[in-house]
Amino acid sequence: MLAGELYDPHDAELVAARTRARDLLWQLNATREADAVSRRHLLETLFGTCGAGVWLQPPFYCDYGTNIHLGEKVYFNFNCVVLDVCEVRVGDRTLFAPNVQIYAATHPLDAELRKTRELGKPVTIGSDVWVGGAAIILPGVSIGDRAVIGAGSVVTKDVPAGALVVGNPARVVRNLNAVEPPA
Repeated sequence: MLAGELYDPHDAELVAARTRARDLLWQLNATREADAVSRRHLLETLFGTCGAGVWLQPPFYCDYGTNIHLGEKVYFNFNCVVLDVCEVRVGDRTLFAPNVQIYAATHPLDAELRKTRELGKPVTIGSDVWVGGAAIILPGVSIGDRAVIGAGSVVTKDVPAGALVVGNPARVVRNLNAVEPPA
């Protein structure tokens, strides 16, 4: 599965791993805002890597959790979904607005094969990225550092560092590297 090859989603080991994640997510999504210590412990237990200062506003949903690797000060706003059948790596200080969906999961195009097999492609998101509300990031996509993904965009291909992308499918509309920082 992690290699991006066809796999059986009903495999007992995978079912147990998803059940573990669902149980942790149920606990995480029930935490109170003031219970930062419990929330942090659950994040560290759920994710493969959870950098310092990661903050997540429940509810949050994922398949396994262990395939999600987060840098420092990553922020997920309400109602984000990460289908992590392959690795999903996120750099430092990256921000996700509400309802962002990251899909490392996909399915075979052949209908017969699709009845019993699934597959995935890893997703990589750099540092200092901002992903706008309800954006969708598809399997196999890499997003470069400092990129901005406009709200509602569907990211179907790689995004260069410092690019502003918008639309469905998302396309580069501006190079943010050329923007002067505020005085």
